[in-house]
Amino acid sequence: MKLINLLSLSIEYLSEAVGRIFAPNDDHYPATGMVPFYDDPNSQAIWVD
Repeated sequence: MKLINLLSLSIEYLSEAVGRIFAPNDDHYPATGMVPFYDDPNSQAIWVD
């Protein structure tokens, strides 16, 4: 009985996670569009590892 209950809870947990991943977005962010860059590029941009 415990094994069946554990399997049931595991399947429920995983199905809720999959449902949240593939659900439509519920974010309500404002649409900003493209934001232009109004600054000078860095003239000393040297990539150093």
